[in-house]
Amino acid sequence: MAESGLVVVDKPAGMTSHDVVARVRRTMGTRKVGHAGTLDPMATGVLVLGVERATRLLGHLMLTEKTYSATVRLGASTTTDDAEGEVVATTSAAHLTEETVRNALRAFEGDILQVPSTVSAIKVDGQRAYARARAGEEVELKPRPVTIREIAADNFRLDGEMLDLEIRVACSSGTYIRAIARDLGDALGVGGHLTALRRHSVGSFTLADANTDLDHLLVTPLAVAARASFPALDLDEDQAQGVRYGRPLPVAIDELTAVFAPDGEFLALYRPEGDLARPAAVFVG
Repeated sequence: MAESGLVVVDKPAGMTSHDVVARVRRTMGTRKVGHAGTLDPMATGVLVLGVERATRLLGHLMLTEKTYSATVRLGASTTTDDAEGEVVATTSAAHLTEETVRNALRAFEGDILQVPSTVSAIKVDGQRAYARARAGEEVELKPRPVTIREIAADNFRLDGEMLDLEIRVACSSGTYIRAIARDLGDALGVGGHLTALRRHSVGSFTLADANTDLDHLLVTPLAVAARASFPALDLDEDQAQGVRYGRPLPVAIDELTAVFAPDGEFLALYRPEGDLARPAAVFVG
């Protein structure tokens, strides 16, 4: 059986997140591999995967904070809000100054409402928005609240009538960087789309943690991953035996906490409930 744990991958361009899962399944020799969050085929960067029992850990990880770098092209709108779509409109962006663009970007900082791209994975009446859009249907998605903690631009360069620039974004989960490119172009009256995207971090996982060779993977063992991702509580043997049976613990905790046996084995995640701690997910029998 493959080792249970987390695998952080620097996803190559051209692969879907599902492609990466399939490749890791082959490398690890197990079907039990899942991923947290999704990256478009065009995008590169941090993708967090769980192997064996760690697939159950993914849904509990605090992966709400993400950072990206991206290249935006102003002067053209596409059907997908990125370079993989067809250009539907062009307007010269040669007149735009760096100050004008930076001023427009400031409107995106903070708590905002964002309309996701029509080729997103959001479900509309049970079907993915991108499937409906690519089938020629008119897709209308409702604005969603997201938080953009920081956004900055540099490396401006003119390419004919198009203006390319690099943006750096720190944001909440659910933020679409493609939509920022689209909306920035709309705000400036020239249209815009994304030509490159790289995710630098997801929660506490960064490119420094990431595997670049999908055939030779470094796995963070389940116990190590749990201790690094949650507050930890070390138990005595009697408490540990109770956890194995899914019993509450007579201890007060403030948040979702990883509990460990005396030998360091990761047993479960427990949640606070008054003066007790109750199991949220038990990882041992």
